[in-house]
Amino acid sequence: MISLADVQAAAKRIEGAVLRSPFLRADGLSRLTGAEIYLKYDHLQATGAFKERGAANRIALLSAAERASGVVAMSAGNHAQAVARHAQRAGIKATIVMPVHTPATKVTRTASWGANVVLYGETLAESAAHAHALAASEGLVFLHPYDDPAVMAGQGTMALEMFEDVPDLDVLAIATGGGGLVSGCATVARALRPEAKVFGVEVENYSAFAQALRGETISVGGPTVAEGIAVRDIGLNPLDVLRALQVEMLVVSEHDVERAIALLVESAKQVAEGAGAAGLAAVLAHPERFRGKKVGIALCGANIDSRILANTLMRNLLRDGRLLRVVVEMPDRPGMLAEVSTRIGALGGNIIEVAHHRLFSSPSVQDAQLEVMIEARDAAHGAAIEASLAEIFTLRRI
Repeated sequence: MISLADVQAAAKRIEGAVLRSPFLRADGLSRLTGAEIYLKYDHLQATGAFKERGAANRIALLSAAERASGVVAMSAGNHAQAVARHAQRAGIKATIVMPVHTPATKVTRTASWGANVVLYGETLAESAAHAHALAASEGLVFLHPYDDPAVMAGQGTMALEMFEDVPDLDVLAIATGGGGLVSGCATVARALRPEAKVFGVEVENYSAFAQALRGETISVGGPTVAEGIAVRDIGLNPLDVLRALQVEMLVVSEHDVERAIALLVESAKQVAEGAGAAGLAAVLAHPERFRGKKVGIALCGANIDSRILANTLMRNLLRDGRLLRVVVEMPDRPGMLAEVSTRIGALGGNIIEVAHHRLFSSPSVQDAQLEVMIEARDAAHGAAIEASLAEIFTLRRI
């Protein structure tokens, strides 16, 4: 078990090496959710994620002999970059083992901090086994991403800053993968404001802590946009803390996370990865737990692939009814295409894409089909556009 004193000591140890990130009220999100939302902008760290806190504290505690030996870590992204950066700052040799299918951008970023990157294994578990093997064979110090009291204390400095800035917080919503961040934050919250509630947040396919805390056998797997918290082997030290402090886990869906990513872009003007948006996803998925309360949310990472971000935003527009895809069946005669565009334009709709089919898709040789993608202000505006088109054409959504 770590203590508030451990976290406070970590804060002094990493001061100047890690950004003391802003913690600001998010007015748009507060109006939307009915809670008073404060965002901890830890995605502004140099490597784009909170992991620097734990890595910096753990590396600062290395002995002279350990520094001379060098360190090794396994990670698919944020912990890798954090260890690489702070090892470089300390003049320590760092080896990072990453799964072979890690996106090239994450490999490149990790290497740019001076680390020796080794691609090994199909999964993070296989990478971890290889990292332990390297530690044994080369005398390196293994730096675990979350199951380490020094790492947990370092991550807890985030909550220390949150309560320093807003002492009367009622709730914290903390993304939970291996448990280092939530256990550190829960330790601080219990010491500084015992009445405050701390929720860990997991995605449906990787609700390992929720299962473990219920005494169930852990069964996880599958795709998720929140890959930063897609963890099978949770930390035993964090699990002890969460049990002792009775931290409750909230489970959110992929839809919740995607919506949170989009809302952060639109309402808070912030880019977050899936794991970084998980705290807000919990507020959206479980509004009754947060409504009317002062809520601290950790924006703990921003390392999202540009294509994934673009696709997530587009999917959210479709779900909200601000982007429509319709098939218009119409007579194949002059002026019909103009009639469709005129009706859409007259109501203020914006045509994004058009595909005109005559030969193969139409039910009759005298008919044509028009596939149209339309941008609308909101669902009601989109419905009005559809109603106008339906007055003279047969219409169906796709």
